[in-house]
Amino acid sequence: MVSVALLVGALFFSGLGEAAAKVEEAHPLSAADRKDLSRIQDYMNRITTLQSTFLQASSNGGYAEGTLYLSRPGKMRIEYDPPAQFLIVADGTWLIYHDKELEQITHIPLGTTPADILVQENLSLLAGELIVTKIERGPGIIGVTLVREEDDGGQLTLIFSDKPLQLKKWIVLDPQGIKTSVSLLSTQRDVSFDPKLFNVKLKHGTWTPGDK
Repeated sequence: MVSVALLVGALFFSGLGEAAAKVEEAHPLSAADRKDLSRIQDYMNRITTLQSTFLQASSNGGYAEGTLYLSRPGKMRIEYDPPAQFLIVADGTWLIYHDKELEQITHIPLGTTPADILVQENLSLLAGELIVTKIERGPGIIGVTLVREEDDGGQLTLIFSDKPLQLKKWIVLDPQGIKTSVSLLSTQRDVSFDPKLFNVKLKHGTWTPGDK
């Protein structure tokens, strides 16, 4: 099994590499596209909290499981099941990668990562910095692929079940061409979270955004 560290890198550090994966041009939007994007935008912006177990797989052969905690705006926690010793936390400012075994912290600005799209306070799919490059529909399924206007590589595809609309999966294509998919299982909405859930607890204290 490929290390979870590679999975984490593919999922949340896309956009930092020098090599760029090829992404498609903006998708011309029909009236039906705009209607679906408006529904998806409204659905995402109505999410306040969400909790779900997940399965994560990468095109380089990696695999992991865990639990996702989402609190919009700005906050997310991805807790990997053992034997993985990794934790990812978005605290509203930083995306924090915690290697529990080594007790090492890596942090990057949240706004430079695909995770930011999931936790934005007001996600806009019809205007702004996000460009829709593809809309795909299947029986009971709709997928939307997004890139950032200023990025040279990397894209995020959000996949929803339809009627009722529900986020089921996302796929990140990183600048090196690696695809990482996260499938959500047993999703619960409007869950109450302890705010401390979105801190990173070290053996000898708690990491805060002022720490370097």
